[in-house]
Amino acid sequence: MKGLFLLMFSLVFVHVVFAQADQGGIQKTRQMKPALIVIDIQNRYLPMMAQDEKDLALRLINGAIWLFHQYDLPVIRVYHSDPEYGPRPGDEDFEFPESVLAEDSDQQVIKNYPSAFKGTQLDGILRDKGVNTLFLCGLSAVGCVLATYYGAMERDYDVFMIKNGIMSHNSEYTGFVREISEAVTWNTLQFMLEHMQK
Repeated sequence: MKGLFLLMFSLVFVHVVFAQADQGGIQKTRQMKPALIVIDIQNRYLPMMAQDEKDLALRLINGAIWLFHQYDLPVIRVYHSDPEYGPRPGDEDFEFPESVLAEDSDQQVIKNYPSAFKGTQLDGILRDKGVNTLFLCGLSAVGCVLATYYGAMERDYDVFMIKNGIMSHNSEYTGFVREISEAVTWNTLQFMLEHMQK
């Protein structure tokens, strides 16, 4: 009797699985459509970051920007501006350092809150481009980068930190953020983008 029950259960299960497959009920792996989000690496905030992280992080951020440009993928520059305290667009403190490889064609988003999604057009920009996967870099790992990471998850994006492309005022705190989030190395990022194109 037990054997008959297992046989019937197996047949029903197989029937349901194939019926769902015929009707498109089994979700196929979706193709990755990525964007790079470069957060708040502005002249006002960079001096506040831990020196032992800053140089490596800026090199990796430039490498990620270069890589996304090579594959003609979106790079979104995010700037923080407090309505009362600034920095304001046009101020030197507002800008990214000249050493950053951003291009004029890279879209810009100005935010007033930690998350780059709150009160901005970022989600609409990404949806218009068909983006479903985000790679985050910048500062502060424990503030705006982390808030944007969770904001992206809430909106059903696949989201990754670039492991050494984030920084904060304390490198131990940055390490903690790497541990609690999905973080990819430069080599992994390069591998993912190369294989996305095939």
